[in-house]
Amino acid sequence: MRSKEADNEIHAVSTTATAPVVTEVPSGESLSPNGRRVLDENDKANAKHTAYAWSKKKKWILLTVVALCQTSMNFNAAVYSNAIEGINEQFGVKNARMGMVAFLITYAFGCELWAPWSEELGRWIIMQLSLSCVNISIIICAVAPNFATILAGRAIGGLSSAGGSVTLGMVADMFDSNNQQFAVAWASLWSCLGGMYHSFLSCLYTVIGAICGGPIQQYLPWRYNFWIQLAFSLATQIIHFFIAKESRATCMLDTYAKKKRKNGNEIYGPNEVRSLRERFDKKKILETMWRPYWMLMSEPIVLWLSLLSGFADALIFSFFESYGYVFGQWGYTPVQISLAMLPLFASYWVAYFSFFPVVKKHNKQRREGKVLAPETRLWWLLFQVVLLPAGLLGCALLSRKSHGPAGVIAFSFLIGMANFSIYYATVDYMVAAYAEYSASATGGNGFCRDFLAGVCSFYTGPMYKNLGIRNAQLLLFGIGAAFCFPVFAFYHWGPEIRQRSKFAQQLAAQHDNAASARAHADDFLIVDNEEKTA
Repeated sequence: MRSKEADNEIHAVSTTATAPVVTEVPSGESLSPNGRRVLDENDKANAKHTAYAWSKKKKWILLTVVALCQTSMNFNAAVYSNAIEGINEQFGVKNARMGMVAFLITYAFGCELWAPWSEELGRWIIMQLSLSCVNISIIICAVAPNFATILAGRAIGGLSSAGGSVTLGMVADMFDSNNQQFAVAWASLWSCLGGMYHSFLSCLYTVIGAICGGPIQQYLPWRYNFWIQLAFSLATQIIHFFIAKESRATCMLDTYAKKKRKNGNEIYGPNEVRSLRERFDKKKILETMWRPYWMLMSEPIVLWLSLLSGFADALIFSFFESYGYVFGQWGYTPVQISLAMLPLFASYWVAYFSFFPVVKKHNKQRREGKVLAPETRLWWLLFQVVLLPAGLLGCALLSRKSHGPAGVIAFSFLIGMANFSIYYATVDYMVAAYAEYSASATGGNGFCRDFLAGVCSFYTGPMYKNLGIRNAQLLLFGIGAAFCFPVFAFYHWGPEIRQRSKFAQQLAAQHDNAASARAHADDFLIVDNEEKTA
C-alpha cells in the first residue's frame, strides 16, 4: 500500500511533451524513457521541496549573503575612482577615469549575460563563477604594467559581475510577488549602499566604497586599491561558498528526485529529462539574453520606468561628481570628503525603513482579500521623488564657499533618500507587473542605470568646469524636477499604460494562478530535521 506522501508525489508529476500522460505509477515501477514521471515546479504539492517553503530565517540568511555579494561587486566599481589620480601619475595618462567607464558600460551587459545561465545551472554555481572571474579581473588590474591592461581588466570585471538580475532571481525563487516587497527592498538597499552604484551609480558608487576610498587614496599607493578590492571579494566568495544554498526550484527538484530514486521511487527532476542540447539550446539562450532588451524597447512600462531610473541615476552621478569641486573649496582632503558621504549612508537606511509601514499596510489589505493594483507600489514614491529636485536646488544655492559645507551635506541627505526610493519603487512595480519575467524587466532597468551612469563620466567633469558649480547644479535641479512627472503619470494612468504593454497583459492571468499556488507553500515549511531525513 502506498503512503500518502507517494500519492501526493504522483499527483504532482508532469510528463515530457512526447510522453504519455501518467496518472498513477506504483513506487519502484520501471518506465520507458518517454514515460518518466517528472516533478512539476509549478505544482503546489511540490512547493515543500523548493525555496518557497524555507523558513524565514533561512531565506533571510541567503538574502544577506547575496547582499554581501552585491556590495562586493559594487564596491569594486566605487573604490576605483580613488585610484584614478595615482594611475594617471604612474602611467603618464590623463584619462584613467575611462577605467570607471569601461566597468560600468560592460556591467550593463554583463548582468544580463549571467542571468539565463543561472536559470539552467542554478544560482549558487553561477554566483561562484562570477565571483571567481571578478577576482581574476582585479588581479589583472593590480599587477598591470600599463594603463591598457587596467582598461582590459576593468572591462572583464564589468562583464564578470552577475549583478542585480541574478540577485532578484533569487528573491523570486523564495517569494511570490505579493510577499517579496521586504526582500526587494533589502536587495535594493544593498544595491544602493553596496554601490552608490545601483542607485548612486546605481546609486553613484557604493557609499561604502566612497567612505573607504578616501583613506585608501590618501595613505596607500594606488595598487593597494585593487588588493583591498581582492581581499573583500575573496572573503565574500568564501562566505557565499559555505553559507549560501541553491534556491533555483528546478535544481532543487532535481536533487530531491535523485534522493527519491535511491529509495526506489522512479521520479525525475525537470532538468533530468532534458538533454544538454535541449537545456542549452543556442536559440533559446539567445532569446533569453535578448529578452531584457526586447522588453526595454517594446514594453512601455519597462521603457519609461527604466529611463526614469536610469536618468535619475545619471543625474545623481553628475551631482556627486561635484563633491571634489565643492568640498575642494574648503580644502577638504580625500578622507574628509569620504566622511562627507556618511549622511548618504544614513539617508538610504532612512528611506529603506520609511517603506515598512506602507508595505505592512499593503500586506494587511491583501490578507483581507483586497486586490491591489501594481500602481499602489508607487504611492510612497510620490512623496519621495520630490526630494530629488529639492535636494539639488538646496545644494546649488548653498554651494558657494561663503556658505560653508553644512548646507550641502544636509541637502545631500534628501537626494540619497530620493535615489533609493526611485530605484526600489520602480523595480518593485515591474516585479508586480511581470511576475516570473521580472528579472528580464528589471534587467532593462539595471541596463539603463549602469549604461547611462557610465556615459555620464564623459560629460560631468567638463560640465562643472565650464558652467561652474552653482550653474551646473541648477541645471541638474531643472532636469530632476522634470523627472518627477513620470512617477505621477504612472501612478494615475498606470492601468492605461499597462494596457499598451501586451506582454504584461498576457502574464496577468498566469501571475494570479502562480500566486495562488505558491500561497500554499507555507503549509509545507521545511524544517532542518526534515531536510536531513529526506
